[in-house]
Amino acid sequence: MKKTISILFTIIFAQSIQAQSNQKWLKGMYLQWGYNTEWYTKSNIHFKFSNGNDFILHNVKAADKPDLDAIYKSPADISIPQYNYRIGFYLNQQKTKAIEINFDHAKYVVTDFQKVRITGTIDGIRVDGDSILNPATNLHFEHTDGANWLHINYVRQGNIISSLSKKRPILNWIWKAGAGINIPRTDFTWRGDRLNNKFHVAGYNISLEGGARYYFSKRFFLEGTAKTGYVRYINALANTTQLKNNYAKHGFGYFELIGLIGYDIPFK
Repeated sequence: MKKTISILFTIIFAQSIQAQSNQKWLKGMYLQWGYNTEWYTKSNIHFKFSNGNDFILHNVKAADKPDLDAIYKSPADISIPQYNYRIGFYLNQQKTKAIEINFDHAKYVVTDFQKVRITGTIDGIRVDGDSILNPATNLHFEHTDGANWLHINYVRQGNIISSLSKKRPILNWIWKAGAGINIPRTDFTWRGDRLNNKFHVAGYNISLEGGARYYFSKRFFLEGTAKTGYVRYINALANTTQLKNNYAKHGFGYFELIGLIGYDIPFK
């Protein structure tokens, strides 16, 4: 995944350098890095195995895994916590409009030992009843390397407070709307057999975000936003070491709080 991110950054920077010579529509860019925490709605998770198992877990509860203590425990590895990065391109001289590439590394962990209703077919037998989710006896399911939402945002911002000279903003309001794809790495356990599956394009997402941007210098700024949206996984990998060609599909709503630091790069 880190290699993929590096390639993505390289492509984007190459495009941005080329764009600097085209002043007709790009007026600057910005880079952001930060961290997040989420809350999820309940989800119906549909599993389809190559051995014929085909069943649904109903109204499943899940939580995030922020790992924010890794910021000071392992500061050299900034990708352990749930992180965010954005690369934006301003579309006008006033910097009120932008297009933004947005990546949210969130984590989605189904709560173990909860009681859920299971319907469908398991081991050739029709099932319809309640069960306790236990990794040792039935299953565990999570996107912790992670849920990974990559999308394009349209961004608008406006000024609330300017500097005394009116030459630069101090505080701006900001909102964003976007859509894109999911690239999860799903960690799945079936009856004690666990596999952390490979990264895989597995669905789509839509989102709406709003908050404020505080410029503590001419170029550097802090941004805090709240975000909500819907995520749909249509073919998340649910393989184990012994059983391949398994897939899961589910969808859920989410609410996310995000804090970022950013840097403006003008095109001259």
